[in-house]
Amino acid sequence: MTNKHNIEAAVAQTPIIERVKKEEELVWINPQYQQVKDPPVEAELTMADIDEAESRLLRFAPLILKAFPETVSRNGLIESELRRIPAMKKRINEKYQAKLAGELLLKMDSHLAIAGSVKARGGIYEVLKYTEDLAIANGRLTIGDNYDKLLSEQNRQFFSQYTIQVGSTGNLGMSIGIIAAALGYEAIVHMSADAKQWKKDLLCDRGVTVMEYDSDYGKAVEAGRQLSEQNPKSYFVDDENSRNLFLGYAVAAKRLQAQLIEQNVTVNAEHPLFVYIPCGVGGAPGGVGFGLKQVFGEHVHLFFAEPTQAPCMLVGMSTRLHNDISVVDIGLTGLTHADGLAVNRPSGFVGGVMETLLSGIFTVLDKNLYHYMRDMLETEAIFLEPSACAAFTGVINLGHYEATRHYLSVQGLADKMAFANHVVWATGGSLVPEVTRNEYIKTFL
Repeated sequence: MTNKHNIEAAVAQTPIIERVKKEEELVWINPQYQQVKDPPVEAELTMADIDEAESRLLRFAPLILKAFPETVSRNGLIESELRRIPAMKKRINEKYQAKLAGELLLKMDSHLAIAGSVKARGGIYEVLKYTEDLAIANGRLTIGDNYDKLLSEQNRQFFSQYTIQVGSTGNLGMSIGIIAAALGYEAIVHMSADAKQWKKDLLCDRGVTVMEYDSDYGKAVEAGRQLSEQNPKSYFVDDENSRNLFLGYAVAAKRLQAQLIEQNVTVNAEHPLFVYIPCGVGGAPGGVGFGLKQVFGEHVHLFFAEPTQAPCMLVGMSTRLHNDISVVDIGLTGLTHADGLAVNRPSGFVGGVMETLLSGIFTVLDKNLYHYMRDMLETEAIFLEPSACAAFTGVINLGHYEATRHYLSVQGLADKMAFANHVVWATGGSLVPEVTRNEYIKTFL
């Protein structure tokens, strides 16, 4: 880890940190952003890696269909709807004077089958990748087989010898736990104090062991990693550094491209695409964002959204210290109502990958997460978790902040906003119990 002196020096050279310390809603525009037409060929991960991940998910579709009948409408693919939300656009323009032009769409990973969040992409993919490798190595599967054979009692007994573990604030733990238990593994989810009780209860109901910690996300991850290392038949899903998790999320970009074409939404120089994604440790938004850059190149503009008390990716990327700095190092608590985003230290791997790809990061006050949640419910009758509403701060403030207006001008976008398409990535919500929804609706009224 970087020593205190180096952290202080980096912070002193990063003027925006003074505003971040004050818990302001703001935007950081990434000075390293590069408008690149074609991704570099020497990149660590490429489109070929995303294609391979997509092929693997197709091979597993018969198994997913058999284990989770709720995926029948998509033939065993775990995918969400892309929906226009014109009533919400009207609301944010009237209520928040957003002056948003172009189309506003919602990518409803909040309603993904199985786990009800964006984590159903990367989390489930990583477990399936491990399962395929394990089954092939032990002569239980070949690539040409129907993968639903892995659900046989004999194969489930085989998988029961193995343990899958993960550290989580909530949604990743749900996706890992649900799929691992369904395949027969012993599943252990290490949850930080920020995790909601209903998520712990749901996992326990699915036969998953939940280990609770009074500390933050980082401590839960570390405890889980150490426990896993003591067992040679244990596999630890590393949200901070996993390439497999990252690629599972990245497949979403190709799916989104197909949906945009299906809905006659054009993405090119005259019709720029803006995508706003809530960000915790960075794995899901980084993977999705990386995929989008592979697919749409210079025509997509990516923005993350983080809580004002836990803007770990902003702090990591702006100082260029990445995972060598924590929000606690600058005096923030990391405590936020947005449980899935309650992370003190970002993924260094994701920060490195996104260094030239990310346009910027918005921060949002907890109280506004609930206001945006109620706005969506009232205008579109769609319920989202408060943390999933973080991305709305981007579309609302894109035209408000001087820094974003300057970005649009410099990138040659100012005169194209009437033809722009804005996608808010909703990351969770459909599995929230009714009693908890009602509590959320009454919060910060």
